[in-house]
Amino acid sequence: MISITELYDIYKSCGAVTTDSRALCGGELFFALKGENFDGNEYALKALEAGAAYAVVNHDSAVALSAASGDLPAEISSRLLPVEDTLRTLQELARWHRSMTFVDGRPLTVIALTGTNGKTTTKELVREVLSRKYRVTATEGNLNNNIGVPLTLLKINAQTQIAVVEMGASHPGDIKELVDIALPNYGLITNVGKAHLLGFGSFEGVMATKGELYDYLRRTGDRIFLNVDNPYLCRMASDRNMHNDPERKDSLAIPYGLKYQSGTVLPATAEHPYLRISLPGMSESYVISTHLIGAYNADNVIAALAVGQYFGVPFADAVVAIEEYVPSNNRSQMTRTDRNSLIVDAYNANPTSMEAALDNFAAVQAGCKVVMLGNMLELGEDSVSEHEKVIEKIRALHPHLACLVGEEFRKALVRAEGCTIPTDSAAPFLLSDALLWSPTSDALAQWLHDNPLADATVLIKGSRGTRMEKVIPAL
Repeated sequence: MISITELYDIYKSCGAVTTDSRALCGGELFFALKGENFDGNEYALKALEAGAAYAVVNHDSAVALSAASGDLPAEISSRLLPVEDTLRTLQELARWHRSMTFVDGRPLTVIALTGTNGKTTTKELVREVLSRKYRVTATEGNLNNNIGVPLTLLKINAQTQIAVVEMGASHPGDIKELVDIALPNYGLITNVGKAHLLGFGSFEGVMATKGELYDYLRRTGDRIFLNVDNPYLCRMASDRNMHNDPERKDSLAIPYGLKYQSGTVLPATAEHPYLRISLPGMSESYVISTHLIGAYNADNVIAALAVGQYFGVPFADAVVAIEEYVPSNNRSQMTRTDRNSLIVDAYNANPTSMEAALDNFAAVQAGCKVVMLGNMLELGEDSVSEHEKVIEKIRALHPHLACLVGEEFRKALVRAEGCTIPTDSAAPFLLSDALLWSPTSDALAQWLHDNPLADATVLIKGSRGTRMEKVIPAL
């Protein structure tokens, strides 16, 4: 089987890696990954026919065995690269490439970024800020798992000066696995909250797993960007002796924080619905006007400014980068239709982000408020109680209408409201003039089509699996 150094020479000759045979442009190194519901080895020959230069395959796959037995033409067999495990090889190749990349004779700077909420938005803001001074390679979208991180690292090229790598986790050990691939010099945890409790087991499990980033950087003596307004992050850093005194020059913590920097979030109004932050300057205060919705994004903005300041990006340039950033992919977006104003934060949801979204919505000045919330997934035995807490917050909000979607909300409504909602209901169920439950976002979209909503400000949020963005065309 091929060695990592031999494979690295082939990778350099190709210049690009892909795991999707449908996305080939020609000349790539194709990795035939194998999952629970797919086997990329079955598409290796098609990848070569479509223009891939080489295909990395499992040594015991049918295509590798056919090549070894001489059943394939020599020209094809020579382009099949058998390895013991294609995923592990992809990760090893990415780690090797990261360790072999230097900028001006020094190892490439890699910033690792994780957290329960806001990590993708923070990553995008950090990318925009650093790009004002450096050539940056960063995670695309939220490709932040054990496949996405290697693919991000393998996009680093000779022009890259800084890499920003987002890391997601749903089980203990996930962050440790990713930092051992990316070998970061700096780390930033946006926050820790209740998410993926089914995998982590508890909030303490979340802290321990996210803290694996701190564990790695403590061992290497590298530094963390620390939101000192956040008591959980401070405790995690202090437990690892990384935050005894952030003002000391030998401290591993680079402090930042909205309160720490005497900043304030300005009230959202109909004229200024987006997040605005006032920060004191040397001679005058700066007002940063973003295209983000929600005061909870203030920490993400301050984090990006802190990273930019540390790496020498002029403050004025950093502010312009943040003000020009427009979110996409249903993250903290304000959308106006012909009939309504929509606050779309439908990419994902967990108890912490749901609470923050509802708190922010409570502060929004609007005559007719409507909330449309989908299931929060992967909460394990805490799921029903956490959905009940959301229902309590909705009661305190007194919206014109609340539309709740999914089985977890059904269970919570039955327990909290003492009502009966059939488990096999395929249509929305109106519990009162102001409260509706729907089994799916598709069913809710149809209900909204039949019962049009107008002149409302609507919050739309839910876990990815609920696909709450499907209701948008009906609004």
